Amino acid sequence: MDEQADRPIDQAIEQVTGKVAHLGRDIGEYIRQQRNSAKISLRQLSKLAGVSNPYLSQIERGLRKPSAEILQQIARGLRISAEALYVQAGILDIAAGGPVVDAVRADDALTERQKQVLLDVYESFRRENAAQSPARSTVEGSGVDGEVEPNGPRYEE
Repeated sequence: MDEQADRPIDQAIEQVTGKVAHLGRDIGEYIRQQRNSAKISLRQLSKLAGVSNPYLSQIERGLRKPSAEILQQIARGLRISAEALYVQAGILDIAAGGPVVDAVRADDALTERQKQVLLDVYESFRRENAAQSPARSTVEGSGVDGEVEPNGPRYEE
């Protein structure tokens, strides 16, 4: 086999391996950041998540790449959404959301737990409103539904 033909394959393998190692460091750093902001020790998180202390330490240092199941346990221990960890680990793409969802996700002043609670409440309101019939969900003449009465709203005395 030709050595030059193997070179692009070897480079691609090195590149992918480097990206996977980088993801492992990124998720570990993210977990450590979330743990520190929650003021939880490594030992406390390992107990809450049901993961051994040495294994969690290795994850935080980027030496191990946790499975989706382990990430879910860690998320539960940190009281954040598993989705946030999946996105950070590269397991899940960021869900499309729209301007409100994007703004909440982008706000660095909120914790992951606060973001998740806000998004859950927002989605519940949207589902509730979508379930209502259009006639009941708007105020007649208010312009809320995009229609304005021809002579403006009527007020009765």
